[in-house]
Amino acid sequence: MTTTVTRASTVAEQAASNDPAVGLQAAGALRRLAERLEAVQVRNARAQGWSWEAIGAVLGVSRQAVHKKYRGR
Repeated sequence: MTTTVTRASTVAEQAASNDPAVGLQAAGALRRLAERLEAVQVRNARAQGWSWEAIGAVLGVSRQAVHKKYRGR
């Protein structure tokens, strides 16, 4: 876990780089990380009995949008 946090911190620092190649690569890595984290937490919420509506509200999207994105995962 510490290695993952350290890696995420490094990528976050790289996102502020003045070099567009470094910054854009870091931005892509952060986007992929955020997508994986969201998927893990949606599964966690569903396992704990959360409704699609409640999950969508926390994520700031409609229940239909979150259900469509995660229903088959």
